[in-house]
Amino acid sequence: MKENIFDVLMYLFENYMEDEVDFLPDSEIIKTELEEAGFELMEVNKAFDWLESLSLQRAIHSTIPHTFRIFCSEEIAKLDLECRNLIMFLEHNSILTAANREIVIDRAMALEYEEISIENLKWIVLMVLLSQPGEELAFSRMEDIVYDLVPTYLH
Repeated sequence: MKENIFDVLMYLFENYMEDEVDFLPDSEIIKTELEEAGFELMEVNKAFDWLESLSLQRAIHSTIPHTFRIFCSEEIAKLDLECRNLIMFLEHNSILTAANREIVIDRAMALEYEEISIENLKWIVLMVLLSQPGEELAFSRMEDIVYDLVPTYLH
């Protein structure tokens, strides 16, 4: 099976991440399960590293109501215009805070892809929101977007 780190993350999210990211009961047992499911150990380890790094990032709650974000050239190369627009849309609609936006961008940049798809970005946002305490409402709203329960761009 030729899977990548994002496939492993998706599998973990769908099967183990019900409530929080620092959830994994015994990572060795889960790694064994993932290998038995056909995932390569190297990709499994990278996914666990990605999740561990995410769990170490706690949002800093800013008192500044509005921020302005300029994307660097590396971010522009990895996050196309549609992805950048989605990030700004989510922040503008209070699904992402400025701090969570930065965590989303950091986690997207940490993936080894040359470019992140809009669908992958939605899942990254969902995983970030799940990892942040007090973001249940934002997580629920993002979950609706990911599962296409509401139109992404409301006028």
